Parts: sequence; C-alpha cells; structure tokens
Amino acid sequence: MFERTTYIQRREALSKQVSNGLLIIPGNGDNPGNYTDNIQPFRQDSSFLYFFGIDLPDLVGIIDLDTGETTLFGDDPSLDAIVWTGPLPSLAEQADRVGVTRTAPLGDIASVLRQARQAGRTLHLPPQYRAQNRIRLSEWIGISLAELDNLTSPSACKAIIDIRAVKSAAEIANIEQVLSITKEMHLIAMRMAQPGATEQAIVGAMEGYAWSHGCRQSYAPILSKRGEVLHNHYHHNTLRAGDLLLNDSGAESPMHYASDITRTIPVGGRFDERQRAIYQTVLNAQLAAIDALKPGVPYLQVYELAAGILVDGLKQFGLFKGDTDEIIRTGAFALIFPHGLGHLMGLDVHDMEALNEDWVGYGEGYERSRDFGRKSLRLARPVRAGWVVTIEPGIYFIPALIDRWRAEGRFTHLIDYAAFDAFRNFGGIRIEDDVLITDTGSRVLGDPIPRTIEEVEAATQR
Repeated sequence: MFERTTYIQRREALSKQVSNGLLIIPGNGDNPGNYTDNIQPFRQDSSFLYFFGIDLPDLVGIIDLDTGETTLFGDDPSLDAIVWTGPLPSLAEQADRVGVTRTAPLGDIASVLRQARQAGRTLHLPPQYRAQNRIRLSEWIGISLAELDNLTSPSACKAIIDIRAVKSAAEIANIEQVLSITKEMHLIAMRMAQPGATEQAIVGAMEGYAWSHGCRQSYAPILSKRGEVLHNHYHHNTLRAGDLLLNDSGAESPMHYASDITRTIPVGGRFDERQRAIYQTVLNAQLAAIDALKPGVPYLQVYELAAGILVDGLKQFGLFKGDTDEIIRTGAFALIFPHGLGHLMGLDVHDMEALNEDWVGYGEGYERSRDFGRKSLRLARPVRAGWVVTIEPGIYFIPALIDRWRAEGRFTHLIDYAAFDAFRNFGGIRIEDDVLITDTGSRVLGDPIPRTIEEVEAATQR
C-alpha cells in the first residue's frame, strides 16, 4: 500500500474530472473454483486498488461528487470469519489507512443507491467484468442486468483512464522491482531450454521462483515451441535441438503491478542461420520502435514503422515483394504480424482494458480498424510522458493462415506463397519489453534481460 495521502489525492483528482451524482467503484469478492469453499486466489479490482488501496474482498467505495464525501462500504470481520482467516482489521481501520473517514455496512448500500436513483441523481459505474458484481449491483440498485449496462459512465471511465495511465515514481519503482523477479524467471527458462526438457517443467520452475519471492504471475504464461500460436497455454511438448522456445511471461508484484516480457530461445543454445536472420529482424523492429517513442508520437505510427522493418527483413527470403508502403497500407503484412505492437501496462497487464479497450487505446482522431491484424492494435493514440507501454513485434508462420490467404488469392502481387512453403514448421519469434515514456523519449524498464542473439545464446548455454 502506498502512503495514505496518495489515495486521497487520487480520489480528489477523479472527483475534479467527473461531476454530479455518485461514483461507484466496486471491489471484487472471493471467486469459487470448483465449489464454494475452494476459492481461487483473490485478485482485487484494479481501479478499486488504485483509488482505495485495500486488498480485501467485499468492499465498495462510493464518492459523492456533489459533496466530495467518500464512503467505504463493507463489514467488520465476524468471529466465524476470524476462526478461518485469523485477525483482520476492522472496516474503520482499513478506511483510515487510505484516508476515508466515513464507513457503512455493506447491507446499507442498497438503500443508498436506490434513494439516489429515486431522487434523480446520476449513478456513475465502470463496466463490470465479473458476473458476481453485476448480479450484486443489479440487486442493490433494483434494476435488471440489462439495465445495469446503461449505468456505465463514459465520463467516469475516461477520467479513470486519464488518471491511471500516468504512472508516479512510486508506481514505476514497483514495476521495476517486480521486473527483477521476471528477469530471473526468464533466465531460468533460458538455462532449462535444453533438448529433452519439457515445457511444463520450465513453466513450473518459473512460477515456483515467482511464488517463492512473494509474487504470482501477472497472466497465464505463454511458453511453447509452437510460438506461432499467439496465446499458447499448452505446455506438454518435449524440446528438441533446433526448436525455438517462445517465453511470454511476467510476475505481478505484491501490490499487483504487472510485468510483461517475451524472449525467444534457441533450444540447446544456438540459433541456426535462418533463425538468426529472422530473430535479428524482429529485434531491429523492436529497437527502432523503442527509439521512436516520445511524448506526442502516435503509437499507430510506431506500429507501422515496426511492421515495415519486419517486411523488409523478410524480403531477403523472397517472402514479400513490391513496395513496402503498399504492403503496410493494404494489410498484407498481417500474414506474419497478426497482432498489435503492444499495450499500456500497470495494475493490469493490459492496463485498464476492462474499462473499454477503445477508450484506453484510441480516442479523438483515431478509429479502430476492422482489418485482420490491424484490428488487434490495442493502442493507437499519441503516447504521453508517464505511460508504460509494451513493445512486442513478432514474426509468425501460421500454416492455417497462410493456406487460407493462398486459397483466397489475397495479395498475390505482394506475397510469394511458394516461398512460404519452406517456413511452414518454423514457428514464431517475439521480443517484448516494458517501456516508460519519459519527458524526452523512452526508457526500457528494469535491469536488462538477455535480448541480442549473442546474449540469448550465452544465457542458454550451460
């Protein structure tokens, strides 16, 4: 938890950007796994964490935008609960730690919300991604689940996004602290990436390291020699010499700040000549993208810069032909780069996307494309100082996608499908780092993690 004043200042800043009515910020509750008492590890809602800082279930914060008064709704721990959990702070103690002076039982929230609605006051609510919270809110307010969506407040969401997007020095320090754990996870994977090793053993070793240092994963790890499968959570392959192992994984700090790093590893410690060339192309794209970042530069522009470098690098193999600008403009490049360049990162690994991905990543003057590949770009608008973004270009050879486009005759004047036949079993390469936008440019966060060909090969060899 940060200093008490941090949460007071954050709520004050939010109140200045949203006017009239009640702003409701629900925390999360416990979530059952396979039965009621076997709960999944608790994860607090990130906006609740940001403005209220309390990492315990069944709490709701309400800011009265007309009076400036903030109330924390929850319940003191019962004796029955204490028997199972041990001593817990009272609701008043929790509230005091984050500068809230008014508390009320959770059972009072229904009357407060219904009275406000009957009085014609506006209820501002972020979108609810958990069914449990949707059901509770609809019951408290006395409306249907369908009607609940009408209370999603664009003004509140955009204000939350604006405030949360710019990271304080303390937040950056938290991210860099957890990146030290993530670095060791990736070094473990590099050392273990030997012929005969299993993907599952590597995933287990990384996760065990994170847990042993007080962290958990900020998302389900993507570790596979089938790197062309973008979100591959299948970990049952055995590694062989010559394989490429893609490792996209990151730890989450005890305060729930994320990290998100990808490295691609040559199993056994050596890239072959073709792997080296394509790896270097991806690295060139990443380095150029990072170098291009500075306040006011549209992320869309950086994405297209990286895509052009990827295309030019593959021309040496005859995979693309013709004008690179046309390949980018038409979207033909998405055959090998079907995702975006990255996303904002903070308390969420894809920061604030639960609030509305387009409000986070787009905005005035930027409209999301519907084209394959380009539609997956999560961030397009100009970047600002204090933002943390990921930069993660990649090259992938996806047989099903190649076959579909080939059968449809797509972009045949720009793509040599016959040349792609030699790459059907290549897999994929992605390189990703977490980058802070500074006042004058950008800075890769955390201690360096092996990234060049020479560094990765050295870290992989025993």
